[in-house]
Amino acid sequence: MLPVIALVGRPNVGKSTLFNRLTRSREALVADHPGLTRDRKYGLGRLGDRPYLVVDTGGLSGEEAGLDALMARQAWRAVEEADAVIFLVDAREGLTAADEAIAARLRRTGKRVWLAVNKTDGLDPELVRGDFFALGLGEPWPIAAVHGRGVRRLVDRVLAELPRHEPPPEGAEGEAIRIALIGRPNVGKSTLLNRILGEERVVAYDQPGTTRDTIEVPFERDGQPYLLMDTAGVRRRARIEAAVEKYSVIKALQAMEAAHVVILLIDAREGVVDQDATLAGLAAESGRAIILAVNKWDGLDAEHKARVKAELERRLPFLEYADRHFISALHGTGVGHLFDSVQRAWASARAHFATPRLTALLQEAVARHPPPLVRGRRIKLRYAHQGGRNPPVIVVHGNQTEKVPQDYRRYLVNFFRERLGLVGTPLRIEFRSGENPYAGRRNRLTPRQLRKRRRLERFVRRGRG
Repeated sequence: MLPVIALVGRPNVGKSTLFNRLTRSREALVADHPGLTRDRKYGLGRLGDRPYLVVDTGGLSGEEAGLDALMARQAWRAVEEADAVIFLVDAREGLTAADEAIAARLRRTGKRVWLAVNKTDGLDPELVRGDFFALGLGEPWPIAAVHGRGVRRLVDRVLAELPRHEPPPEGAEGEAIRIALIGRPNVGKSTLLNRILGEERVVAYDQPGTTRDTIEVPFERDGQPYLLMDTAGVRRRARIEAAVEKYSVIKALQAMEAAHVVILLIDAREGVVDQDATLAGLAAESGRAIILAVNKWDGLDAEHKARVKAELERRLPFLEYADRHFISALHGTGVGHLFDSVQRAWASARAHFATPRLTALLQEAVARHPPPLVRGRRIKLRYAHQGGRNPPVIVVHGNQTEKVPQDYRRYLVNFFRERLGLVGTPLRIEFRSGENPYAGRRNRLTPRQLRKRRRLERFVRRGRG
């Protein structure tokens, strides 16, 4: 399982800024005003040499009451879920009574705590961190989250003490395809698992939160082994109250990360809600192949069905590549077709593409729609090769690639997806400026390969003309 790092501290010490730095995103709302984060926010850590989950929490004041008490309860539950805790303090405000109260409670948890002294830019790190030794949490680590100074060094030390997560293999022939069933509580995940297996393998009951942990069930279908993972329903974080549910979100996100294919279930009777969109975004961000299954489709009138389909288009446009199935897990309608999509999505996620083919497609895309001018100079995209699988990554080399606008990136993603026949998997494109990495290989090619290379070059020249 992915290790979990929780960020805690007083309001306005920079937790959300550090969260954005660790996830390399702008997901957390950041402003110079205390109390913006009211409940837990989860993200995939991307700063460091291996993946992890990071949890942003609301500010702790030590004198919580009313709404602040609810925020504090969410923060301390995040600490319980975590493998490690980064406790942030403010170098400019110095040591406070609230910092001492938080530190005292952290020491009682028995968790490994790292003390990060934030906002040290422009200050002498040795001077500002001196007072914080009194918290009894070991060596204070000076950082500047807004600029990233010291953050990578801290993260590397934190990860060095956490258990190493082995990424799932890419799926050799005969290996089980791991499928994670993800969705809000009571959308029918356990009912779908039982329908697929043809037996009452897990408890299915018309009450949210029946499944408390991830359940893994191996089975075989048409000679192909699978591992089906039924996960606890992911509620809005502000609604996670019962102590038994405190691990639900983490377990679901870890199952998503361990899966080859994610089936996201949506309740057709309730339509597409905010939490569905959040889960869809996390699944897409994880890079896993995705299938959308709209459950409880039976018995709905035509107007309701049309409204749900319109909501899918409006709220989940970033999953246009995912197959959609309208099913009834209770009665079995449409369930069998899910596995056709699982096979297609998994095959697309681990597909291999030859460099000459990708380069030819790149030149075709550029010929149809050239990149824009940047200060009077045309962005030049010359070569492409595959940089990874699950999800597929295409690396494009050229000049001024760092200036490729977002809409042109989307154009290339859609072009490659269509021409390569990719279904159900995200496709990522990375740009690199510099010389062709395959230059110089010509002398090592066989005569037959040289003839094919010359034919490709003639094709490219004709395309340019």
